[in-house]
Amino acid sequence: MNRQTTLANPQTATRQWLHVDATDQVLGRLAVRLATLLMGKHKPTYTPHCDVGDFVVVTNAAKVRLTGDKANQKFYKTFSGHPSGLKQTSYAKMLVDKPELLLEQAVRRMLPKNKLADSQINKLKIYAGSEHPHSAQNPQTLDPSAA
Repeated sequence: MNRQTTLANPQTATRQWLHVDATDQVLGRLAVRLATLLMGKHKPTYTPHCDVGDFVVVTNAAKVRLTGDKANQKFYKTFSGHPSGLKQTSYAKMLVDKPELLLEQAVRRMLPKNKLADSQINKLKIYAGSEHPHSAQNPQTLDPSAA
């Protein structure tokens, strides 16, 4: 009987392409599911020090839903570093102007805070509409509400 733990490495990692439709999905719950898929925690070969996650294509990001009155009460903040350089944009305005950035930032904050996060977030492809250029990869459609 083999008693050694098998650890995955980037060469042995098998990656799939997954497609998620964000229509009427709650922003935070969708971001948690996407972060799990990008890290590879849904796989039995998950290894914390190695990127074994899948590629994820998200469409209809403009139709994501916020619960309560978060669209008007929460703000996306950026700071330039200069005095009075704080800029605030409400989530409602972000949903209209840049829904891809809104979802990407929510997912990025749920990834590990190390060098792996850069390679993991690069596997996330977000589009505001229903069309995407990754049809050649034959992404499997995934129900984001299923855990």
